[in-house]
Amino acid sequence: MLRIVLPVAFALVCGTALAEPVTGIAMHGAPALPQDFKNLPYVNPDVKKGGKISYGVVGTYDNLNPFILKSMRTTARGMWDPEYGNLVYETLMLRSRDEPFTLYGLLAQSVEWDDDRTYIQFNLNPAARWSDGQPVTPEDVIFSFNILKEKGRVPFSTRLNAVEKMEKVGDNSVRFTFNDKADREFPLILAGSTPILPRHAIDAENFDRSTLKPPIGSGPYKIKSLKPGESITFERDPNYWGKDVPAKVGLDNYDQITVQYFLQDTTLFESFKKGDIDVYPDGSPGHWASAYNFPAVTSGDVVKDTFQPKLPSGMFGFVFNTRRPLFADVKLREGLSLIFDFEWANKNLFSSAYIRTQSYWQNSGLSSFGVPADERELKLLGPIKDRIDPAILDGTYKLPVTDGSGRDRNVLKQAAAILKEAGYTIKNGRMSDANGRPLSFEIMTQNTDQEKLAVSFQRSLQLLGISVSIRTVDDSQYQSRTNTFDYDVIVKSFTSSLSPGIEQVGRWSSASRDRDGTDNFAGVADPDVDKLIQNILTSRSAEDFTAAVRAHDRMLLSGHYVLPLYHVNNQWVARSKRIGRPDTVPLYGYQLPAWWDQSVQ
Repeated sequence: MLRIVLPVAFALVCGTALAEPVTGIAMHGAPALPQDFKNLPYVNPDVKKGGKISYGVVGTYDNLNPFILKSMRTTARGMWDPEYGNLVYETLMLRSRDEPFTLYGLLAQSVEWDDDRTYIQFNLNPAARWSDGQPVTPEDVIFSFNILKEKGRVPFSTRLNAVEKMEKVGDNSVRFTFNDKADREFPLILAGSTPILPRHAIDAENFDRSTLKPPIGSGPYKIKSLKPGESITFERDPNYWGKDVPAKVGLDNYDQITVQYFLQDTTLFESFKKGDIDVYPDGSPGHWASAYNFPAVTSGDVVKDTFQPKLPSGMFGFVFNTRRPLFADVKLREGLSLIFDFEWANKNLFSSAYIRTQSYWQNSGLSSFGVPADERELKLLGPIKDRIDPAILDGTYKLPVTDGSGRDRNVLKQAAAILKEAGYTIKNGRMSDANGRPLSFEIMTQNTDQEKLAVSFQRSLQLLGISVSIRTVDDSQYQSRTNTFDYDVIVKSFTSSLSPGIEQVGRWSSASRDRDGTDNFAGVADPDVDKLIQNILTSRSAEDFTAAVRAHDRMLLSGHYVLPLYHVNNQWVARSKRIGRPDTVPLYGYQLPAWWDQSVQ
């Protein structure tokens, strides 16, 4: 049972000398910046704050509470946002985007922990304030974790599962002592991924209900106005307590931030062309190459930027829902995965702009692609190695390259042979099982780009007598059905970082399979996958960590849960010339919270 102690005398907390307080912590090794750093390396510390920016997104919103299951995927952007910044709510520490996984002080001015990471103590910044002027207190921290456990959504609701004791220490500190469920990443998750909420301003009884009531937070912005489903506007809090905190210098540079909502990306882009939207991140190479011939580009009023982050590729592909009995057979998933003709799609749909994805961490040292498993990795795998495709284990595996015709007989023959192992053969022009039941399923898509991919896949599947229907649904229905895993196949993107950790539990572990709202879209529930994820979470050295991620990568690839599609190594962003940006591009690529309005004098 979790023990909560309020208060506790500082000197009696553990009976031993406390660790030296530090302003930064890292998952592996030491933080890159010194204790007395002045600002993050990818910001302009001398930027003139002011002005405004307007972002555009496709979708809708009906909620301002991003921490509950209800409306979790239709919460207004900006409240708790990895792209635009956490404008309203904050964490105890802020993650640097120029290091794999390093955190620096925010609400917590400093922290203390031991080498074994059996506890972490957060010493709050005495200057920290809520937007109504009330101080941020240890009681707020403790309240936040408790209310999220009781009424929050995963993963916030599970944070205290690994905590033995949570206690106030002295006047301004909170200590978390961990139980045996904690791993080495867990202290950083508490510090950098958990929102701190104002105890005095939260309606605890109704916390799990959607709301459009503007909340009180400790962040740099307050809500100025909102039109549900259409737009939300934030204004800078002139009394924001943290503007001089080193990790926040050079960030949050606008007086006003507006997020506008659109039903389709084409409409959003038209709004950008007219100047109503200031920034347009572009994920389509064909669109990036051909769509920017409008007057604002010619005149220089719109600037096109290409960034090259030093990140793994991630995985974008068709996800098979193994909760469906049809997709419980790995041989069936493997056979289907060979049928998609990447070369045809890349040439005919994308002007040959994409690279085929072969690993969840491609383009990084964490990838298993082209790398044979070494002794360290084989030891971590143990008997699990016998379940991994030998070609994936020795680094020689590669998805087949077709002739680009859309009907490569050799590849189709190979796929048919694997499907036969799964019990399916072609009878009277239809792929059927031993009982004569045809092989058929539905692909659910949410936009025209996904629909094009699905049609391409459908076309190839028909060559083997496999019947596939495609259903494109609106954003609200898509979010509802993905929350409850009500689909056969969907198209999803899984981002990858240089410090994978607890998010792997949400995506691939047995614990997340049957929890609505998790990211386990494939429905994976495999004790061996669980073990490999645990190896990642408990790794102490960089070498063990790399071996653990590669082993996990190989297991996911061998499971054929996702049919890998493609990636690009660049980030493309078009912006109004009024919007300035730093010259330095951090490890994780461009960071919108560090940009500013150049028209401010």
